[in-house]
Amino acid sequence: MSQSQIPVAVLGATGSVGQRFISLLDHHPWFKVVALAASDRSIGQSYAQACRWVLNDPMPEFAREMVVVPATPECIDAKIVFSALHNEIAKDLEPQFAQAGFAVCSNASSYRRAEDVPLLLPEVNADHIQLVKIQREQRGWSGCILTNPNCTSTGLTVTLKALDDSFGVKKVFAVSLQALSGAGYPGIPSLDIIDNVIPNINGEEDKVEWEPRKMLGKLNGNKIDLSYMRFSAHTNRVAVSDGHTVCASVELARPADPEAAEEVLRAYRAPASASELPSSPRPVIEVRSEADRPQPRLDRLTGNGMTTVVGRLRRDPILDLKFVVLSHNTIRGAAGGSIYNAELLVNENLL
Repeated sequence: MSQSQIPVAVLGATGSVGQRFISLLDHHPWFKVVALAASDRSIGQSYAQACRWVLNDPMPEFAREMVVVPATPECIDAKIVFSALHNEIAKDLEPQFAQAGFAVCSNASSYRRAEDVPLLLPEVNADHIQLVKIQREQRGWSGCILTNPNCTSTGLTVTLKALDDSFGVKKVFAVSLQALSGAGYPGIPSLDIIDNVIPNINGEEDKVEWEPRKMLGKLNGNKIDLSYMRFSAHTNRVAVSDGHTVCASVELARPADPEAAEEVLRAYRAPASASELPSSPRPVIEVRSEADRPQPRLDRLTGNGMTTVVGRLRRDPILDLKFVVLSHNTIRGAAGGSIYNAELLVNENLL
């Protein structure tokens, strides 16, 4: 580990999101993985023994012989922990790490609604990172918890931010087509999803209808004033491996034609503090002009999986505009998003 690299650990390292963390952290310029933690059945084994690797990219060599350790603060010597823990475990464990001085960059939903916990998309609301100061003061922690949103909220919120800044967004109607990897591994039985669409994902619609309002809200002293936007969401699981698609219609405060909206989306830039980090999406939004794009198989790895891809931007006969959004759910919507949040924390001297 070089002098400048920051020691980090992954909690829930053997799961599908944990694997994505390990893949993305391989050769990261700022962070060095020093510990991999998982459940009791994996402790003491090498990572290669404990993990059934499910990603297309090969398991990084650094991880293969690392011995899996317990997910407790006493067993980990790092400054940042990336949490791929299940929600019920994260609820109890993440505060223990924060209290012990770790910065917890969480993919779990347990603390997204807490008033003093930032729910971050750095290209949207980088200033919300300042809630960390309030959190430490109120909870008496030297560490902190910062969260990334539900993977379906991610690309939609980035797109809405650009439109809201220019035209004001009043109402959003959204229908998701969510990839199988969002359910983890082994996920959904093949006989349930082959030749099928599952028109319900427990808890997802509530997240998609609420989380963007926090991310698009305004930092007001020691809390976030939620955005005034109103949402209606339908969430569906489809037989796609990676990449969440959202078909959205929006009502605007100030009318705009599709050409003006496209120009705004193409021109959108991340705030200065979040624009030049190792994981910053380049570009933030890519607009496709083809009639049949974006498509998960063709477009999910745009910008190394961190870019939000928008297409089919057109007039809506009931509201104002409608469009299709694609975002890589386990990169931008999960592990890559948490790493981006950690980079912002470091860049703002809040570690």
